[in-house]
Amino acid sequence: MTVQDLNNRLMARPVIAAVREDGMQKALASPAAAIFCLRADLLTVGEWCRAAKKAGKALFVHLDLADGIGRDRTGIAYLARQGADGIISTRNQLIKAARDEGLMTVQRFFALDSQGVEAMAETLAQTSPDFVEIMPGVACKIIGRFAGGRTPVIAGGLIETPEEARAALDAGAMAVSTGRRALWDL
Repeated sequence: MTVQDLNNRLMARPVIAAVREDGMQKALASPAAAIFCLRADLLTVGEWCRAAKKAGKALFVHLDLADGIGRDRTGIAYLARQGADGIISTRNQLIKAARDEGLMTVQRFFALDSQGVEAMAETLAQTSPDFVEIMPGVACKIIGRFAGGRTPVIAGGLIETPEEARAALDAGAMAVSTGRRALWDL
């Protein structure tokens, strides 16, 4: 799946299923176009990648939280060979390495204060991820600031109601990621 393919699919189905191991089956059966795998491990990631492909969904592995998978170029190459569509990371060097490997990338930022928000813009200019995930996803003011840029915004974290998901989308986010299964049908 290409970035453009995923962009098109997210425009039609803008909620991404964010799961740990216990939610994978429900995410695969959901109408979500993409799955953010927040707790992958070396033993199951290949199976999850194959299942996501079979279900027609893009699978992103949060490399910072993965167990047994190196947080380095070899770990990224392993994920690519297993069939992952992309990675999620807060780490600049992993975003760059994943792009070099041909994977899609989601760079995750935590919007904690105004100084951190300024640093986000500088980092995006250096890493050029395919998507930026701004957390918490209820931070519509910050979402709006970055939504007009060249990198599509995914709002994630603390989104618990349909109103919060819609607010993030209305602020300019292309999509929202949430672990709330009730929101995956939006």
